[in-house]
Amino acid sequence: MGIPLFKGTEVERLRLAGQAAAGTLAWVAARLAPGVTTGEIDAWVREDTARRGGTPSQLGYKGFPASVCTSRNHVVCHGIPRADERLAPGDIINVDVTTCLNGYHGDTSATFFIGEVSADARHVVDVARRCRDVGVSVVRHGAKLGDIGAAIDELARAEGCSVVQEFGGHGIGRQMHAPPHVPHVGKRGTGITLRSGMVLTIEPMVNLGRPGIRMLPDGWTVVTEDGSLSAQFEHTVLVTREGCEVLTRLPSAVASMHLAPEQTLGA
Repeated sequence: MGIPLFKGTEVERLRLAGQAAAGTLAWVAARLAPGVTTGEIDAWVREDTARRGGTPSQLGYKGFPASVCTSRNHVVCHGIPRADERLAPGDIINVDVTTCLNGYHGDTSATFFIGEVSADARHVVDVARRCRDVGVSVVRHGAKLGDIGAAIDELARAEGCSVVQEFGGHGIGRQMHAPPHVPHVGKRGTGITLRSGMVLTIEPMVNLGRPGIRMLPDGWTVVTEDGSLSAQFEHTVLVTREGCEVLTRLPSAVASMHLAPEQTLGA
C-alpha cells in the first residue's frame, strides 16, 4: 500500500481534524486534578469531541473499548480508562486524543502533572516533550525517515532516558493508522524519503529507566518492564517543501485559555 500525498481541500480537512483533537486535549487537560478518574476523562473526551462535530477515532478500533488512551506513571501507552482508577497527587498521565472529523483524523497527546510531582517525573516529561519537538524539527521534503528516530534517540540518551522501540508514529489521514511506520530510534540517512504532502505522527514514548516493555493481560495496556516512569507527547505533522506544518498545534491564545502554566501542551 502506497503512502498518500495530501493537497488542497484534503489538507484543510486534516487541519480541521487536527485542531479539533488539539482543542479536546486542551479542554480535558484544564480539568485534570487529584481525584479525577480516568473514566471521567473518557467521558469528557466523548462529550467534547461530539461538541466539535467529530467522533473519537480510537473507540472500537480493533476492539479498543474507550474513546481515549489514559497512560499513567509507568504505563507506556494504550492505558484503558476505568471508573476505579483515580488520579493522585504526584502522578503523571498521558492523554492521547484522536478525532475523526469529516472523514479525516487528527492525533495528539501530552503528558500532564497531577499536583506536585517528583524531580524524576519532571525530567522524563520534559525530555519526552523535547524528543517530540526535535523529531518534528527534522521533518521536511527530502529528509529520510531514519533522521527522525536518530534525532529523538540521541536526545533521550544524552538526558539519561531511553526510547521505546516496539511502538512508533504512523501515517494518518483518511485512516487513523496508515503507512509509513515512523520509528523513534533510527540511523540518519536511512529509510524512505519524506515527500511534501505526507502526513505523519511524531509520538516518542520515553522511559526514565530501560526501554523494555511488557503487555498486561488486557491485551492493550503496555507498561515499562522495570516499573520506571514513562512519558509521551505527540503531534500530527504535514511534510512541506520548507519543513513541516504541525496540524495539532493550538494557537497560543487558545491554549492559554484552557491550560494552567504547568500543564502546557508544548509548541
